Amino acid sequence: MSFVKIIQRTIPAETLGGPIRIAEVAGEFAEAGMVSFISLMAIISVNLGVLNLLPIPILDGGHILFLLVEALKGSPLSIKKMEIAQQIGLAIIVLVMVFVFYNDIARLVNG
Repeated sequence: MSFVKIIQRTIPAETLGGPIRIAEVAGEFAEAGMVSFISLMAIISVNLGVLNLLPIPILDGGHILFLLVEALKGSPLSIKKMEIAQQIGLAIIVLVMVFVFYNDIARLVNG
């Protein structure tokens, strides 16, 4: 739902954060207390698990999608089609990673 809202520009894309932002927020929550910090880590862990189930070919959700297509089709996809899908999935993941690192660095530079 959040990805749809980011694409629709309901939520600004600048709100996405990567490892640098996670470290900043973790520090703030650690100062608030151990319970807050552990709660944040649990939320991040659940979010990563859900993101891993997105139907992007290089993630687990993509593998589930391949298995679903195989079950519906009755035969596996060709190796070439799976390779192309994996490359597209990798490109998507790399682009998202570059974007969130850019957001993190821009946040650090701009204060």
